[in-house]
Amino acid sequence: MPRSVNHVASRAKRKKILKLTRGYYGSRRNVWTVAKNTWEKGLTYAYRDRKQKKRDFRALWIQRINAAARLEGLSYSQLMGLIHKAGVEINRKVLADLAMNNPAAFKAICDKVR
Repeated sequence: MPRSVNHVASRAKRKKILKLTRGYYGSRRNVWTVAKNTWEKGLTYAYRDRKQKKRDFRALWIQRINAAARLEGLSYSQLMGLIHKAGVEINRKVLADLAMNNPAAFKAICDKVR
């Protein structure tokens, strides 16, 4: 008796991944094994970089806060120490946004915690 193989399911699985690799360069788009490996590696990069993105944004916020704090005669670490000591509940994302878009409000915070 001949061997029964589910070609419909295996072909659908391949088509699904080849559809996901559309737009990749060269054989990464249309050669099954290369496309599958590239797609799987892309998933690992996506997972890693979701974490990296958080680090990058925190570093950016700190740089912006530091630049604005120096205009007020403080360093970043001095400002954050004063904010925590004063009990002001404000995170770095909001503080960086104020430093960029509303310097008067940032100055008011610096004056309050001094």
